Formats: sequence, structure tokens, C-alpha cells
Amino acid sequence: MSNVSAGFRLVRAGWVLVREGVVAALPGEELSGLPKFGWRMARLFTRRRALAYERSDRLAKAVVRLGPSYVKLGQFLATRPDVVGNDMALDLATLQDKMHTFPRAEAIVAIEASLGRKIGDLYTQFGDPVAAASIAQVHAADAVHDGIATKVAVKVIRPGVRRRFFQDLESYFLAARLQEKYIPSSRRLRPVEVTQTLAQTTKIEMDLRLEAAALSELGESTRDDPGFRVPSVDWERTGRDVLTMEWVDGVKMNDIAGLEAAGHDLKAIAANLIQSFLRHTLRDGFFHADMHPGNLFVEANGTIVAVDLGIAGRLGKKERRFLAEILYGFITRDYLRVAEVHFEAGYVPRQHNVAAFAQAIRAIGEPIHGQPAETISMAKLLTLLFEVTELFDMATRPELILLQKTMVVVEGVARTLDPAFNMWKTAEPVVGDWISGNLGPRGMMIDVRDGARALLTLARQVPELAARTDRLSREIDLMAERGLRFDETTADAIGKAEARYSRSGRWALWVIALTLVYIAWKLI
Repeated sequence: MSNVSAGFRLVRAGWVLVREGVVAALPGEELSGLPKFGWRMARLFTRRRALAYERSDRLAKAVVRLGPSYVKLGQFLATRPDVVGNDMALDLATLQDKMHTFPRAEAIVAIEASLGRKIGDLYTQFGDPVAAASIAQVHAADAVHDGIATKVAVKVIRPGVRRRFFQDLESYFLAARLQEKYIPSSRRLRPVEVTQTLAQTTKIEMDLRLEAAALSELGESTRDDPGFRVPSVDWERTGRDVLTMEWVDGVKMNDIAGLEAAGHDLKAIAANLIQSFLRHTLRDGFFHADMHPGNLFVEANGTIVAVDLGIAGRLGKKERRFLAEILYGFITRDYLRVAEVHFEAGYVPRQHNVAAFAQAIRAIGEPIHGQPAETISMAKLLTLLFEVTELFDMATRPELILLQKTMVVVEGVARTLDPAFNMWKTAEPVVGDWISGNLGPRGMMIDVRDGARALLTLARQVPELAARTDRLSREIDLMAERGLRFDETTADAIGKAEARYSRSGRWALWVIALTLVYIAWKLI
């Protein structure tokens, strides 16, 4: 029955997208056959007032009607232009994670249930909500630390949000399975895997202990960084459903007039923001992946404070080297080296020609060198780069796409602060320093040290590997003599799974068809 209810929710979502004009705004003239007929029908059922809005506004209104889980779905897909296309990703990126607040009394119930203590024992004063998003809302409160009253921010999970998210996730999985089954051309995008990634991301974001851990980790890695920090966490008052952290007094970075009135140097803030982001990415391999201006405050001394670390990105050493060498290669116009890095990292299959790939990279890099530096967008360059790599069968790299999306946002914030912002001049000191420290003699010594550790670890595992090899050899000999066999339990499980998959697909199609007939009948 879960598939039936998921089917109904999926049909309702489709109906809302039709009524709000989202489907009608798609480029349907390029379609043919049944898809084009469906697009024309969607235009007929679109609300008249929706036709007056831009596509991004239609999408925002539809998502608000559908609820918080669809806000998160939209924000997640905004990081996957490989799945939804660049234009739609840009529209989704404009979705604001702002929702109606829920009552203070419900927040108190959630806090007491999560921490097992009365609200009066935790806070000397607990105020009304000051901000609300799809998953949680924030309250101002006072707490006593070492006998001193301190103002804190308390983030509380929305009541019932997990149940709603998991219900809607069933619909997403159903849509992904149907897409893979009936639209063969979409299988290369792996919609089921994309949905699994969304499910995992959402689960992490709805456990506020993990956000607290991310704040703590980023706080430690940036402790000595000039002009950047994150709020400290109050672990005593933090649990799965509640996160208590330091209150931040500052001006939001989207308040340009407020920043100017406070006497801040906007150009210096823009440079600090970009250099901090690149420093976290290259040096630490761990970065704030939701750095829109609403999550960034500027304190009186000019320090940037980043909040809301529910989404964080990680890059391994290979990915960091890849990013640094690419950026430096474009700065120095060494396109062959940029191409070689792609092959060394294993991102482009070996059957392709390095020189041909370097030619494609040159087609991206050369046009930017004839322009004023302040007009060259690093984020746009990375977008073009990923488009070219598709021609050379480069597989989708989710961690790089998240980096690209964050860089687009951060660079956009910097240009809002300083329209003549020179991205390359600002980035060069950080990128050059990382390359000299990690790819020069010192970096080679670090690689030798890491290689020696890996060899030592492998040497310790030799006896176990030998035993496994011996067992595998015996099992292969038995398979060669008797053939590959399933036991009765495995065969029965495979049969049941296949039957269940086929049955659920048929149920879903019937539900969707009957619902559409009902809607059409009501309209007539």
C-alpha cells in the first residue's frame, strides 16, 4: 500500500506543478508525440494568473504549496545540473528556504523530549522564533555558562518533519524507478542513485548533532584563520532535535546598506570571503556548502561568521590537487597540464587523447584571457569545463558538482559586495600557496611519508590477505567443478523481489491513470 499512497502523492505533486505553470514553462515545442500532447494539456490546465510569472517564480510558488520536503528536493537538484540541466538548476538555486514558524510551545516539547530536561533547567529565558526554514527554526534564548548568563541561538527540528520527508521520499523513489524502467535514455543519469543521495543527505541534515559536529570541525580547522569563524556549540544543550550555539551579533551579508552604514570595507569582505572558502576547500578538504548571504554575518570588526552548516562538502586529496592544478593551469594558460590532471585523476578514460582534450580546454581558457579580469567568472569557467568533459566521457562527480554550486554562490555574493571584483587576483595567493606547499618539494615529502604508511599498513595485512586468497582459490575450484549455484533461500528471495517490483509498478501506473481520469472528470 505504500506504493499506492506514494503514487497518489506523486500525482498530487504533478497536478500542483501543472496548475502553477511549471510544466507549461518547459520548452515543450521541441517535444513530439505523447510528451508534446501532455505538455499542451498542461498549458490548458495552468492557472491564468500563473502565466504572468517568470518560470523561477512559478517554481517557487509550486514548491511552497507542496511543502518543506520539496524545498529540499529543489535545493538538492540545484546542485545537480547534470540531472536537471543548467537553466533549471539556476531556477532551483533561487528557492528560498523560508517557511512559516511553528508555535513556541511545540518547540519546547521537542527540546524537552530530545534533551530529557525541563526548559527552565536548560535556559533562563526562551524566546519566540526569529527565523524558520524547511527542517527547523531558530529561537533566541539565554543560558548560564560558568555562572554567567549568555545569549544563545537554539535551532529546533519541526514537529513531524521526518515522517513527512520519508513519506515524500517514497514518492521520489517511485518516480525514479518508473523513470529508469520506462525512459531508457534517463538511465545514464541514475535517478534511483540520485534519490538515494538525497535521502542520505536529508537524514544527515535532520540530525542536529551532526550539524553540531560539522560546526565543531570547521571551528577547529579555522581557529587561526584571519577574519572568519563559525559559532561555538553548546554540547550540553544539543541533541538530535535541538542545537544550541553561540548567538551571533552582526549584519547579514545580504544587507548591503547595513554593511555600509556600519562602516565595513565591502571590497575587503568580498576578498576575505573568497579566500576563506578556497582555504577551507584546498587546505582542509571540508567546506560550508550553503554559503548564501542569509547564512553569512559580518561582525563589528569585519570578521565573517558562517551559520547553518547542515550541508557540508568534502574533497579528498586527489580532488583538491585536481582543483588547484586546474585553477592554476588556467591562470598560467598551461592547458596541456590541465588536461593531464584530468587523466592522472582518472576522471577522463584513457582511450581519449590528451592533446585533443587539451584543445577542448584551450577553447574555454583562451576567450577569458582577452577580457578584463573582473568580468571573468571562475564559477562560469568550471561550469564550461564540466560541459566539455562530458564530450570526453567524464563520469559525474557529485563532490565536484557541490563544489561548483557553492563556488557559484560565493562568487555571486562577492560580486554583490564589489561589482569590479577580480576573482583571479584574489584567488591566486591561496591557490599558489597550496600548490607550492603540496606539489613542491614539501608536498613530495608528504607523499613519501603517506606512501610509507600505506606500505606499512599493507605489510601488516599480508597474513590475512594470504588466507583470503587461499579461501578464494578453493571456492573458485569448487565453482569450476560444480558450477555457480544459489541456495533455496536466495532463489526464493530473488523471485519475490522481482514479483514485488513488477506488481508495484503496475499498481502505481493504475493509480496515476485513475487519478488523472478523476481530475479530468471534475474539470469537465
